[in-house]
Amino acid sequence: MQKILIVEDDISLGFLLMEFLESEGFEVKLARDGAVGWAYFQKGKFDLCLFDVMMPKIDGFTLARKIRKLNPKIPFLFLTAKSLKTDKLEGFSIGAEDFITKPFDEEVLLCRIQVILRREQADAEVLEERLPTQFQIGNYHFDAAMQELTFQNQTKRITEKENEVLHLLCLNQNKILRRDEAVEKIYGRKDYFLGRSFDVFISKLRKLLQYDKRIQIENVFRVGFILKIEE
Repeated sequence: MQKILIVEDDISLGFLLMEFLESEGFEVKLARDGAVGWAYFQKGKFDLCLFDVMMPKIDGFTLARKIRKLNPKIPFLFLTAKSLKTDKLEGFSIGAEDFITKPFDEEVLLCRIQVILRREQADAEVLEERLPTQFQIGNYHFDAAMQELTFQNQTKRITEKENEVLHLLCLNQNKILRRDEAVEKIYGRKDYFLGRSFDVFISKLRKLLQYDKRIQIENVFRVGFILKIEE
């Protein structure tokens, strides 16, 4: 049974969501603030998280960052009463799968959850098909299976989304990685804000790879990106 963590300070909404998702076959844990949600996550194992953005003690963005450090692979959605562009960009830069704006249709939320969990399962199956996961990128070594980037014997574990974007770039080295196709593969659909989020991860990867000047992630205007390594 797949397990979902809901962190929502509106207790009525939280209980309604918990009852609905339990009726759909999920095991659900409900926390009423970010601090309790953080405690639950540290003790349990979850397949997906739903976070309210505005919460007491620890807000949703801060909670997501803390959880990402503990488990870079966990997918999460934000529940929010706000739909500001800056909030969406911040959430997507952390690695959010999507924003669900209140009030929302429970069936729509269920569909998003099912899409994400199916994609997670599909990604696991792809890894089992033994796509290349080890890459030498100039003086860097990239282990996509472990989400690790190594430079001069220093290893850094990158986030899940950074890992997915870099993996796609490496699999398409010296070829155009189309932004729209990459976004659809990573997030399960095409969306303007998700495209902007993808660009944020490209910027982060450029910073991670900046110590080898032979490495370039070239921007192809309005199309996508190319990973190039000068000989």
